[in-house]
Amino acid sequence: MTDSKSTREVSARVSRRWPLVSAITAFLLVTLLALIVVYREANKPFGFEVEWMSELVEHRGEPWTWLALVFNSVGGGVLAIAVIPVVTIVGLLLFRRPWAALYYASATILATLIVQLVKNIVGRPRPLDILVAADPGSFPSGHSANAAVMAATFAIIFPRVWVWVAGAVYTVGMMLSRTYLGAHWISDTIGGLLIALGVAIIIWAPLANRLQREREQPHPPIWQRASSESA
Repeated sequence: MTDSKSTREVSARVSRRWPLVSAITAFLLVTLLALIVVYREANKPFGFEVEWMSELVEHRGEPWTWLALVFNSVGGGVLAIAVIPVVTIVGLLLFRRPWAALYYASATILATLIVQLVKNIVGRPRPLDILVAADPGSFPSGHSANAAVMAATFAIIFPRVWVWVAGAVYTVGMMLSRTYLGAHWISDTIGGLLIALGVAIIIWAPLANRLQREREQPHPPIWQRASSESA
C-alpha cells in the first residue's frame, strides 16, 4: 500500500514538472538559436536558408503568392493583434469558459511581448527578396509565433484530433508562407514556433486543473441560460 502511494506521488510530481521542463527546453533552444544567429557575421543566414529562399523566389507564382498573402493578413496586423484574439476571448466567455479565455489571452499576450523583445535584442536583418511591408527585426517570426500559440492553446482548450491536425497545418502553412514571401529565414520561423510552444506550455501548467474541470463540467452558453431563466 505504501509503495503504491509512493509511486502515485512520484508520478504526480513528474506530471507536474514535465510542462515546466518542456517550456524551459523550448526557451533554451530559442536562446541557443538566437545566439547562433547573432554570432554569425552580420546575422548572416545559414547556407540551407539561402538555397531555400533562392528556390522559392525562382518558383513564385500567382496562386501561391495569393495564398501566402492571405496567411500574411491573417497572421499579422490588426487581424492577428486585435480582431482574432478579441473574437476568440468573447466566444469563450459566451460559452462560459472563463479559464480558457484567460489562458488564451495570457499566452497570446506573453508570446507577442517575448517575440518583440527578442526581435529588438537580436536585430537580424530581413531577407532582401521580401514581397510585403514588415517592421525591422527578422528573428523570430511574429506571424509564426501567433499561429503556433493559437494552435497550441486551442489544442489544449479543445483536445480533439482534428483541432491538433488543423493547428499543425495552419502553423506549418504560416511558417512556409513567411519564407515564401521573403519576410523571414527558416530559423526565424522556428524561433517563433519555439517561443509560442514554450509560452503555451508554461502558462498552461498552473491552470491545468481549472481548465480540466471547466472542460469536464460544461455549462450552457450564456444566451441559453438567459432564455431558460426568463422562461
